[in-house]
Amino acid sequence: MHLATLALLATLLPPGSAAAPVADTDPVGEWPLRPEPAVVEHFDPPETPYAAGHRGVDLLGSPGQPVRAALAGEVTWSGTLAGRGVVVVSHGATRTTYQPVAGSVPVGTTVAAGDVVGSLELSGSHCFPRACLHWGWLEGETYLDPLDLVGAGPVRLLPLWRDEPAVVGRAAPLPRPYAGWRPLVTGVPAPR
Repeated sequence: MHLATLALLATLLPPGSAAAPVADTDPVGEWPLRPEPAVVEHFDPPETPYAAGHRGVDLLGSPGQPVRAALAGEVTWSGTLAGRGVVVVSHGATRTTYQPVAGSVPVGTTVAAGDVVGSLELSGSHCFPRACLHWGWLEGETYLDPLDLVGAGPVRLLPLWRDEPAVVGRAAPLPRPYAGWRPLVTGVPAPR
């Protein structure tokens, strides 16, 4: 039922007015629940449009808790879809979705990041019997990881001893340790 809801939602809602695409900007948003919630299930995009996956994140909350817009935009949907309350806020080329939510702001309302758009419902929660907010982010029909909006997405770091990314697809030589490296076990020679 979750996949059908999101597929229907993606076809019903326009991508929004002209704005810089996500690839050109790095928007900074706000958590839709306060205080910062626990992430119960992370983003797991499907390999194909109709394949299994998790097209957003589930955030642990409490029934009746205020749900806030992650980014400034316009409310383009607020109502029941496939038996659960859904609120959609469009941000130009992208839109964020919130469910299950009892919307408190009418369609067409302009909201700032952090403005309350509704309250979290228990009915329709992905984490039942706990209340969870399913938070999605889309650009057109492409699902994005909403945790990227709040700096909680995947961390991409290079090892400290590398000055360039590792080569993918063929064996790369082992990196040299930094100048002050010493083996932890005595009697073992340091690598050259």
